[in-house]
Amino acid sequence: MPRPEVLERIKSAEEEADEIVALAANDRDERIAEARERAEEIRTKAEQEAQELRERRLEEAREEIDAECEQVLEEGEQEREELAERARERVDEVTDHVVELFQEDVHAQT
Repeated sequence: MPRPEVLERIKSAEEEADEIVALAANDRDERIAEARERAEEIRTKAEQEAQELRERRLEEAREEIDAECEQVLEEGEQEREELAERARERVDEVTDHVVELFQEDVHAQT
């Protein structure tokens, strides 16, 4: 093979190699860009899911607190009613006792 043909084939092979390298570099850059885009989508989705979970848990906690508050209020109302009933039941007893004390005091002064 004559020398000019060999040089031409080498030059052609180098150009072909350069094209392959350029295509590979371009493909690499595209894949990196796609991977970054996908990673950003995953991060955004994860943040959104985390926010939704936080909101759901916060709402559940509020509902639980509201239920506990309602229970405490109901128990307090029940205790108040029981105390009032016991006090009503003792009105006559206490009145009699106060009258006795008053009478004793009056007798003691006379």
